[in-house]
Amino acid sequence: MQEQDGKNSHRNENYIRYVHSFDPTTKHFKNCLRAFMVGGFICAIGQFIRYMLQYLAGLEGDELAGTTSVILIFIGCLLTGFGVYDRIGRNAGAGSIVPITGFANSVCSPAIEFKTEGFIYGLAAKMFIVAGPIIVYGTLAGVLTGVLYWLIG
Repeated sequence: MQEQDGKNSHRNENYIRYVHSFDPTTKHFKNCLRAFMVGGFICAIGQFIRYMLQYLAGLEGDELAGTTSVILIFIGCLLTGFGVYDRIGRNAGAGSIVPITGFANSVCSPAIEFKTEGFIYGLAAKMFIVAGPIIVYGTLAGVLTGVLYWLIG
């Protein structure tokens, strides 16, 4: 019986090596570098928009931050609608997910994908599958923080 187990074990190891020979090699450094470069580029675009709004429109403080965020969200949704953001995500990986444009993509993608199911069951319901928990817990955290500041101050 042990002899049979030894042969099976050897066959399993050979099979595992055979299967792994078809696995593509993962290029971790290249993937991380690409994610860093794309994420940094998206953030640089956001910083450029911020500087232009500050210089051209004279915005300051919260108005400047809010307007910059809205423009970046709009750009993310627009690129998602044209299918460009998905191609960026395929090549950039986490570099396209982390900035605010990635959040806009995660809200818009399901809405576009399920729009054929109707406005309520498709567009409205599917839009918050991924982003819903983030919005809910982010809002809840903001409310709790505001209440704490109100109680302390």
